[in-house]
Amino acid sequence: MNATSPGVLLFCRADTASVRPPALLLRERLLLAPAGPDWSVLVPEGKPWRDGAEPVDRVAAGWAGALTVGVTWPVVALWWDADRAGCVLATGFRRPVGYTWLADGTPAGEDEAMHTFAARLGLDPVLDIRDLEPLTRPDKHADAPARLLGLAAVLSRHGLTLPPGLTPGEPAARLWAAAEGQGAEAVEWHGWLDAVRTELDAVEEGPLGPWICGPRARALGTAQLAAGVPLLAWALIRRSPGWAAAGALLIAQGALGLAYDRLRGPRPPTTADYR
Repeated sequence: MNATSPGVLLFCRADTASVRPPALLLRERLLLAPAGPDWSVLVPEGKPWRDGAEPVDRVAAGWAGALTVGVTWPVVALWWDADRAGCVLATGFRRPVGYTWLADGTPAGEDEAMHTFAARLGLDPVLDIRDLEPLTRPDKHADAPARLLGLAAVLSRHGLTLPPGLTPGEPAARLWAAAEGQGAEAVEWHGWLDAVRTELDAVEEGPLGPWICGPRARALGTAQLAAGVPLLAWALIRRSPGWAAAGALLIAQGALGLAYDRLRGPRPPTTADYR
């Protein structure tokens, strides 16, 4: 490695549709691509460390932590610069755990950190730990990029696949070119309206989508109005505040559901709508 080759790869244990909304909130230029059946990778352009604003390890840890706020999947960040390389695991609001090697591969972290890394990621406590432990011992034949590749090899047993050209230790510009050449999706901040729209798209594409927008959502909204209007009328006649509140809530939910469906526009029916 040399002084011009810092880089970061952010591996998220989720599909690209789930990763896209939180990635937008980083407000950085990123490329997003699948990295196996249950993994995605984010390739940053690298502006923060290119401008010398912050060291690459601190940037990687901050991004990994920010990506996992409010989600259920973890992020493994691999980072490197002229002097060191390392990994950071972020899982929600828990304190990130990481490990560092010097450029020549000399371990510079706590052995316990690697065990914590494996436990939080749900790795095999016997087989995976057996192959992770050598990464924490001196090895004159393994430099820092080789250590990162060794870690990725262990994660490959759990579905992670390094896309072609996205090799730890390469300069950020080369990683960006490789991801772009393979058709990776550009993720770039265009304001809060775009971020909210992306989040709504992700929700609509998920399991709750048919209940939020589409034929099933319209049927639900109509049913809520049909139940809420007579219930509210009956409650007002009987002077029952509790039933009146229930009726008003049904009417509000039905009206909001129908309004949202109309605002978002017609969505083609899917098989989920008729199950």
